[in-house]
Amino acid sequence: MAAPAQPKKIVAPTVSQINAEFVTQLACKYWAPHIKKKSPFDIKVIEEIYEKEIVKSRFAIRKIMLLEFSQYLENYLWMNYSPEVSSKAYLMSICCMVNEKFRENVPAWESFKKKPDHFPFFFKCILKAALAETDGEFSLHEQTVLLLFLDHCFNSLEVDLIRSQVQQLISLPMWMGLRPARLELELKKTPKLRKFWNLIKKNDEKMDPEARKQAYQERRFLSQLIQKFISVLKSIPLSEPVTMDKVHYCERFIELMIDLEALLPTRRWFNTILDDSHLLVHCYLSSLVRREEDGHLFSQLLDMLKFYTGFEINDQTGNALTENEMTTIHYDRITSLQRAAFAHFPELYDFALSNVAEVDTRDSLVKFFGPLSSNTLHRVASYLCLLPTLPENEDTTFDKEFLLELLVSRHERRISQIQQLNQMPLYPTEKIIWDENIVPTEYYSGEGCLALPKLNLQFLTLHDYLLRNFNLFRLESTYEIRQDIEDSVSRMKPWQSEYGGVVFGGWARMAQPIVAFTVVEVAKPNIGENWPTRVRADVTINLNVRDHIKDEWEGLRKHDVCFLITVRPTKPYGTKFDRRRPFIEQVGLVYVRGCEIQGMLDDKGRVIEDGPEPRPNLRGESRTFRVFLDPNQYQQDMTNTIQNGAEDVYDTFNVIMRRKPKENNFKAVLETIRNLMNTDCVVPDWLHDIILGYGDPSSAHYSKMPNQIATLDFNDTFLSIDHLKASFPGHNVKVTVNDPALQIPPFRITFPVRSAKGKKRKDTDGEEDDTEEAKTLIVEPHVIPNRGPYPYNQPKRNTIQFTHTQIEAIRAGMQPGLTMVVGPPGTGKTDVAVQIISNIYHNFPEQRTLIVTHSNQALNQLFEKIMALDIDERHLLRLGHGEEELETEKDFSRYGRVNYVLARRIELLEEVKRLQKSLGVPGDASYTCETAGYFFLYQVMSRWEEYISRVKATGSTSPDAAEVATLFPFHEYFANAPQPIFKGRSYEEDMEIAEGCFRHIKKIFTQLEEFRASELLRSGLDRSKYLLVKEAKIIAMTCTHAALKRHDLVKLGFKYDNILMEEAAQILEIETFIPLLLQNPQDGFSRLKRWIMIGDHHQLPPVIKNMAFQKYSNMEQSLFTRFVRIGVPTVDLDAQGRARASLCNLYNWRYKNLGNLPHVQLLPEFSTANAGLLYDFQLINVEDFQGVGESEPNPYFYQNLGEAEYVVALFMYMCLLGYPADKISILTTYNGQKHLIRDIINRRCGNNPLIGRPNKVTTVDRFQGQQNDYILLSLVRTRAVGHLRDVRRLVVAMSRARLGLYIFARVSLFQNCFELTPAFSQLTARPLHLHIIPTEPFPTSRKNGERPPHEVQVIKNMPQMANFVYNMYMHLIQTTHHYHQTFLQLPPAMVEEGEEVQGQETEMETEDEATSAQANLVPSPTDATMIQETPGSQPESSSQPEAASIEMEDISALCDVAMAAKPVAAAAEAVTPQEAASVPAETK
Repeated sequence: MAAPAQPKKIVAPTVSQINAEFVTQLACKYWAPHIKKKSPFDIKVIEEIYEKEIVKSRFAIRKIMLLEFSQYLENYLWMNYSPEVSSKAYLMSICCMVNEKFRENVPAWESFKKKPDHFPFFFKCILKAALAETDGEFSLHEQTVLLLFLDHCFNSLEVDLIRSQVQQLISLPMWMGLRPARLELELKKTPKLRKFWNLIKKNDEKMDPEARKQAYQERRFLSQLIQKFISVLKSIPLSEPVTMDKVHYCERFIELMIDLEALLPTRRWFNTILDDSHLLVHCYLSSLVRREEDGHLFSQLLDMLKFYTGFEINDQTGNALTENEMTTIHYDRITSLQRAAFAHFPELYDFALSNVAEVDTRDSLVKFFGPLSSNTLHRVASYLCLLPTLPENEDTTFDKEFLLELLVSRHERRISQIQQLNQMPLYPTEKIIWDENIVPTEYYSGEGCLALPKLNLQFLTLHDYLLRNFNLFRLESTYEIRQDIEDSVSRMKPWQSEYGGVVFGGWARMAQPIVAFTVVEVAKPNIGENWPTRVRADVTINLNVRDHIKDEWEGLRKHDVCFLITVRPTKPYGTKFDRRRPFIEQVGLVYVRGCEIQGMLDDKGRVIEDGPEPRPNLRGESRTFRVFLDPNQYQQDMTNTIQNGAEDVYDTFNVIMRRKPKENNFKAVLETIRNLMNTDCVVPDWLHDIILGYGDPSSAHYSKMPNQIATLDFNDTFLSIDHLKASFPGHNVKVTVNDPALQIPPFRITFPVRSAKGKKRKDTDGEEDDTEEAKTLIVEPHVIPNRGPYPYNQPKRNTIQFTHTQIEAIRAGMQPGLTMVVGPPGTGKTDVAVQIISNIYHNFPEQRTLIVTHSNQALNQLFEKIMALDIDERHLLRLGHGEEELETEKDFSRYGRVNYVLARRIELLEEVKRLQKSLGVPGDASYTCETAGYFFLYQVMSRWEEYISRVKATGSTSPDAAEVATLFPFHEYFANAPQPIFKGRSYEEDMEIAEGCFRHIKKIFTQLEEFRASELLRSGLDRSKYLLVKEAKIIAMTCTHAALKRHDLVKLGFKYDNILMEEAAQILEIETFIPLLLQNPQDGFSRLKRWIMIGDHHQLPPVIKNMAFQKYSNMEQSLFTRFVRIGVPTVDLDAQGRARASLCNLYNWRYKNLGNLPHVQLLPEFSTANAGLLYDFQLINVEDFQGVGESEPNPYFYQNLGEAEYVVALFMYMCLLGYPADKISILTTYNGQKHLIRDIINRRCGNNPLIGRPNKVTTVDRFQGQQNDYILLSLVRTRAVGHLRDVRRLVVAMSRARLGLYIFARVSLFQNCFELTPAFSQLTARPLHLHIIPTEPFPTSRKNGERPPHEVQVIKNMPQMANFVYNMYMHLIQTTHHYHQTFLQLPPAMVEEGEEVQGQETEMETEDEATSAQANLVPSPTDATMIQETPGSQPESSSQPEAASIEMEDISALCDVAMAAKPVAAAAEAVTPQEAASVPAETK
């Protein structure tokens, strides 16, 4: 009798599920996309949802999120919107949905673009509502929502629909809101504007009254909004309680003002309106600023607004103002005030007659103007057109404090931005690191606003561009530094000792207690500065640690950044650290200061220099490092110590912390940005406006460049003339030779270059000729001159048949200008990049090309492909530390190249010696490069010239072919070449061979002449610098290295003409910009000619760890993505060769017509089915396991045990069928799940030779840029979609697999997500249970899509799959044993003996352990599979091993494996999320 079924654990529904009930019911009734029969539109539904769900919950994010996710905006609100049904609830609902889309970072305007008709009416309603009285129909909270909506509109000017509406609010007519006197003053300043103003007036007169009234309302909108804000601000009291609605409204309003001021199109006319409203003065005098807690963020925002209102730019022209121009403007203001005082205000005579420097500080202005009466101050202000004229015999309505602040703030001297920046320490200190307002810690929800700069589409000037990036980069680094300090210091467990000192109870890999610290040098300041030029100190530590950690500490390189920390713990020995409580008070952290390593000291106290020489071996454990301290910070600390009697920070340090080198480049990048801001950074003219986001976005395309090149040599790009013709569809190809035998590559192509001044032809025939001519390409085949008789003299050739879009990308890359190539997954981006590099190298041998990538891995891939082409390796150089990973014997690093040059020099001099011997010349010509040069000149050239004069044809006699061979002077030298050298068929052929031989000899001496410098330069460092500056033609580095080393490169005089960037969409905006400026300008102009960016903005952006910077500041936007958004022309590669066509369909909807290369249909690996699996891709639904879906043992450490077990079970099943484990990768969208899956694999099958480990278990984000044949993907989440809503992450996840993709997810959650619909509609079209064919071994001959001859089994859930794999494994083991004992007659002991399995985590120490492990050969099913179920419910899972029997032939391929290696025991119990969360720190 079967055991009674255990009742399943019932899980209470989550709060969000209950709350969602009402919305979900309505969605299913009215607008859910998967519901076929929907109820008709009902306006009451919108009213009801707004009142009950949104207003009642006080605009709770959770409610709005659920609504937005259910596609409320797309499928109900906007679809049915019209002026007739418009209402307050309707408007507010749409605004809430749009704001939510921006908060989630998903496209917001798509549904409006599809149905734009009613948008103008809707927008006018919003404007009206934003100005409504706060105690009227719209509450202040609702108006804050409207402000946020308007802010999003102003920041979406690239959307035509939005721009057409917004433009009416911010164009010149808005100056109607100015006071008449101020308007007159502004028009007087710029005479051109008066003409425009008169035109506007004329046009207004022609309008009908209703339209004019409407236009006037729009023009005055922002002025009225400012007045409304001022009234709200004034209603906030100084000390009484205030509603937070008012504070939030004020914060959002200032955010809107900052955004309007920080964009040139909105700022141009608005800045004057803002100045005329005296908004800043009102704000600085308001009660809110003085409220400590409530007004803190408001004050920070206000400082940002003040910075932007006084920004160094001419509002009308958009030109940046220099320091001199800013000083002139300041002086003009003061002198005009002095003239007014002199003429009209006798009480200000002293002020009027003083010099400017004496009166332009705040204190002196207050001294002069403070004693004046309010009325006098008002009259001064009205004389300067700042206030309306005060009528006679009337008192002013403004209070004195306001009038005084108005005059003082307008005329005081401002410290220049660049001075402030230069005095700023670059390392963060404890004050900044733990300031929540500057660096938000916890997960940023996106609700509130922050005092952070935003990176949008456009910037005011290059200075503004660099400054915003500087601030954000600094804060993002600070956030990471905080995490590192908290991690390292808490691991060291600082406790208070019995005597009041510090004792460390733990240890940390990245931190060490300091034994001694002394400042050894404080250098004098430069003239005009008050901080020392450098400060150096010695830090001594005791490295009594494991060898590999000791090596890491000793391996600290020059310029690595460390942190010096002072802790004074107050907790007694043994106190436990609680990560949830504030960190600082627990460890007693007092100070943090940054420092930069100069080097480690040797026994004699000298710094050990980096270089090719081996480092000296130091005795003992004690090591001393010489470090540079930040001079600005040192000066501030010392001033504080001397003036305020504070303690000396530098006597207190007791911990030094290092960071991972890859994450530790922040200081060098900040220094680089600061240096750029201090120099006149010269961006090429053709790029300047595009980088700032203005002008014609296509102006830098090669077709619009004035220096377009007509004829280009495409070298080995084309494989044949047919390939060339196919590459230029729609063009007429004219070949200069008619003989088909001569129409072979390489080809030189002349393109029709359209000059700006085209001829105007009157006759129509002429016009046709003109277009015909514009489509004609003249192709000239040419022969590469013979390079010599040896096989290695033959040039390497490209073998790839490029598609016509790839050819367009290569052509664009060879032309001057900006080229942007969008390369979807698998479209051959790297091949295109390498061909562009090769073609530039051959077309412009004197030019130098810089290659920049995001990762070392991409750089290595590029280099491996470059080496396969015809590029002389002496011209290649790789900078940075990634060259160690290059899969080649050749070393392309600086010192590797120096060694290559020296070795090559010796080889070539040996060749000279052999040549000298063959010619019978006495002496030692091969002693140096110099003597070899003389030998070539006097011995080799003379013989060659004599030979040429004898064999060249003279006027009368025709030359004899035999003579070419007989008279050839270098026969003996070429005796080791393939014989015969001369064919004797024709004079021309033999003459070409003879010239080829001479070219070979000449090249030896040319190279020796180039290498001569390495004889003169003695040190490796000098030689490497010479290579970098003179010899190398193709220099490669990562963007990080470029940012780190800019100063050194510029100092060396590094020069380059072209830049090619790979993975451009993954590089931070600022790290893309810096490589443009790694050289000093020539005569004030940049020599940069080409900028080629290759990337894919539909895949994941740069990694930003802090959500606030990522979402609020849009810091994850790469320069590549920004260029695409502003409309810079791109070449979109449109044929992929990585994945099956069916898999490609899952992501090709995201790209412009992405198709497949022919081989994807033709090659057998793509047409064959995946063995043992019915489908080539499948979405497998995973329900709760033991009542649990996703879990979260730590914040944002999401796990899903059911999915993890299912994924591993499928992996084991595939391996048992014969799939190679290294062809399978397991991906997931969260780190928590990655650790859980790795743990399960370790326990189930990691050390089992029959199964093994997958190629990789990692996150989707980490796997970008990589691929594998089969991908198993776990999506983890069951409550909310999470960050997969970012379509870019979905594209990466779907495009990693070549042959098979199996996704495990909660289908009901993901299929409702609007952004994911195109992919999930294809996935859900197939069955949602796993379909397997257990009797089909790998590899199979079945074609993809065919019905299998074997039986298909449907797996309903994870426990069934785990049981099935267990049975299958048992059967396999039994069959294997039976096979070996029967057929091979081997004793069992021998069968079980085998090699040690690599990667085994615990070694068997005793024979007993080994014996017990052999007994436990099998990974038993999980606890999941042990859940007893009723016999009727699941016959498959309770079946005997025979039910899953596998035929003997099917596993014959695996028998050798079973014999060769002994299966190791794998733990049987299931892994809990808690165990997985406690993964060792090293792996996290």
